[in-house]
Amino acid sequence: MVNNAATLGRSGTHSYLLVRASAIVLGLYFIYLVSFIACHDLSYQIWQGFFSQVSTKAFTLLALVSMLVHAWIGLWQVLSDYVHHTYWRMFLQGVLNLVALFYVAAGVVILWSV
Repeated sequence: MVNNAATLGRSGTHSYLLVRASAIVLGLYFIYLVSFIACHDLSYQIWQGFFSQVSTKAFTLLALVSMLVHAWIGLWQVLSDYVHHTYWRMFLQGVLNLVALFYVAAGVVILWSV
């Protein structure tokens, strides 16, 4: 069996489970945000208070990591299906994964500065 270093999962089953688990986390986070927005009149103070709670910060951090995992595996699958030249596939995968890592890092910095 050949292991691909470009994937986060150790096997197809592991990647499948990671994508499904990250999708569940992202779905729950979406419901969490929508329910908060639906129940409050939003202002800067309310929004800042919401994101200054440790539970919201932890859930947001979990959602950011889930987004990274979901994007990493999804990009690998799409690029391996549609970009057949190995050099271009690895180049695009590296650039897009760096962008995803940057988004997560920016999210962490913004989140913990509140």
